[in-house]
Amino acid sequence: MTLWNVARRNFFHAGIVGGLLLLSIVQTAAQDRPFSKWFRYGEGVDQAWETTGDPAKSLQALIRRKGWEHRSPPRKVLVLYPRPSSAYDVAITKILHVFESKELNSGFVALNFEMDDKRGEEAIKFAEDNKFDLIFAMGSESTAWLYDHYRDGTISVVSVCSKDPVQLGQMQDYVTGSGTHFAFTSLNVPVEVQMTYVRELSPDLKNLAVLVDSKNVSAVQTQAEPIATYARQRGIQVIWGAVENPAKAREELTQIVRDAVQTMRKSDPELSKSLFWVTGSTSVFREIRTINENSDRVPVVSVVPEIVRAGPDTAVIGIGISFESNAHLAAIYGADILNGKAKAANLKVGVVSPPDIAVSFLKAREIGLRVPFSFFESASFVYDYDGRPVRTIASKTPE
Repeated sequence: MTLWNVARRNFFHAGIVGGLLLLSIVQTAAQDRPFSKWFRYGEGVDQAWETTGDPAKSLQALIRRKGWEHRSPPRKVLVLYPRPSSAYDVAITKILHVFESKELNSGFVALNFEMDDKRGEEAIKFAEDNKFDLIFAMGSESTAWLYDHYRDGTISVVSVCSKDPVQLGQMQDYVTGSGTHFAFTSLNVPVEVQMTYVRELSPDLKNLAVLVDSKNVSAVQTQAEPIATYARQRGIQVIWGAVENPAKAREELTQIVRDAVQTMRKSDPELSKSLFWVTGSTSVFREIRTINENSDRVPVVSVVPEIVRAGPDTAVIGIGISFESNAHLAAIYGADILNGKAKAANLKVGVVSPPDIAVSFLKAREIGLRVPFSFFESASFVYDYDGRPVRTIASKTPE
């Protein structure tokens, strides 16, 4: 029995195709959570949603609203994953919370196609055969794959946790809709906006070390190269720190960061006019401890606000769009499409503005960094001198 027949038997034939969702789920049974290695979610989801899977098919998870079996036929949503990621855990949690708050009767199939063309094509065929209403493309890889393989499709697609579609050539501009069944959101902040904050943090910046995964094309094109170009044009020395083998990121980053510090000292002996810039490459930002252990007193700034967190293993400053904020906006896009309030073709690129700022005063004190008061005023996430969260809820307005 194929992956899709199993899903149809377990989920759609249980009621979603016919308009009812009658599947009985035992959440605590280990055999019913074979997807746990790649599909995870945060607190509160279990209060409103039930999740199950097939032990023989560990790359899919089936999700439905609790107690809504007798309501109107649920809308069918496919969430296409390329791989596991903590960013995607945050995103799916926010999507489910938004759909709950909007009282949208919906059933989800989350599927990890592992960037396999055949499995991806099967996913699309399954969604079309079963008349799905929406696809969430989870991450830049899934978005790029769907853009390449499903541009002429019919089911609306909304990108989540994806890099800038304009810089990646997926959209012409930020204000005109795609004219297709795709609607895009962006994890990126315009480099000019980010550098405004950087100049306030370090007005006399001389060295900027950009840390990126060379295999993460979207991070290279939309986060690393733009800021490197911007910095060079203004006389700032750019130190390119690219991980070549993500499986050995820890070993590579140890040497990359140490070498960068040595280079910085040549023009900045006190390391007071230098910064590390951590891009949204998972293999890089998950090694924040390694980066900190080898960065001396150079501030580590991240485009991923979530990398500023409780405790010592944290960046000192985050300037970017949080996964939660982006997913909130993507969920609104998806809900509006399902409710008939919007068409994917007409939606402009979803950008959260102003960006999310995160500050760790524990790390700032440790390296002797003075944090401008304006950062504290506008920060969505703040951790005090003991590393404890004192502000952790973003209050930004999606645009």
